[in-house]
Amino acid sequence: MSDSLFNTGPVKDLLGKVSGLDSTAGNERVKKVVQRAVSDICRIIEDLDVSPTEFWTAMSYLTQLGKANEYGLLVPGLGIEHFIDLRLDEIERKAGLQGGTPRTIEGPLYVAGAPLAKGEARLDDGTDHGEVLFMEGKVTDTAGKPIGGAIVDVWHANSLGNYSFFDPTQSAYNLRRRIETDSEGRYRFRSILAVGYGCPPDGPTQKLLNLLGRHGKRPAHIHFFVSAPGYRLLTTQINLAGDEYLYEDFAFATREGLIAEAVRRTDPQMIKARGLDRPFAEIKFDFSLNKSVESVPETVVIRERAKAA
Repeated sequence: MSDSLFNTGPVKDLLGKVSGLDSTAGNERVKKVVQRAVSDICRIIEDLDVSPTEFWTAMSYLTQLGKANEYGLLVPGLGIEHFIDLRLDEIERKAGLQGGTPRTIEGPLYVAGAPLAKGEARLDDGTDHGEVLFMEGKVTDTAGKPIGGAIVDVWHANSLGNYSFFDPTQSAYNLRRRIETDSEGRYRFRSILAVGYGCPPDGPTQKLLNLLGRHGKRPAHIHFFVSAPGYRLLTTQINLAGDEYLYEDFAFATREGLIAEAVRRTDPQMIKARGLDRPFAEIKFDFSLNKSVESVPETVVIRERAKAA
């Protein structure tokens, strides 16, 4: 017979009252989630003999995390955002949805409302002297049929690993654009080659990672939302081959099928044809979308995101 305090009548009654299960008022979904969350916390306190000081230290940490606006960093860093992706993969598999470009995490640095271009765009504002990048590809369905009018929403960091809006030294929507594919599903853009970066070294996310004996580094990557009417929204990113953290991404975003090779071009004729005076890089990457299915949960995620003024 268990001597667990958790299993006693008074604690069970407490958890029922805490989550409002003894009342018909309120939201049933919220009640179930709170009841489970509080129950699991109480089990952790008992099973791991968490002291009051340890508990309140954890509460203080969560306060610091909120003040630093780093929940969006910690969630992927603990693998939770990747787990949500894996769960969506499994739901789609059971529903018979196969193929399509793999999804991966959105991350915390998207900004809504980037300028919309037709077919092609230049992402950078010309002030960053990083390596020039030309990227192009197609958006198709899973049978390979081009999807014209799809929107490729792209964003990435500059050569210092910083994102516009969050980095006030960059112009509005620098390295951020939405590109509408042409009738053959093609998109293309010019930018600079993204670099990897890490969590703020003195922030609360890195503080916890240090306690776990983990680094907070990300490989060089480029983020995308790809959407079209009648198709499931794809949230994904490509990670650049050869990066030292490609398979050691602290955010667990690297997936097979999302690794892209940046091909360096040094031929003088190719450089001249691009209107440049120095070598550049090229990436080719196609996106494949699954059609919308009513019986499968939507992939559009409602969450708080930044929006430039």
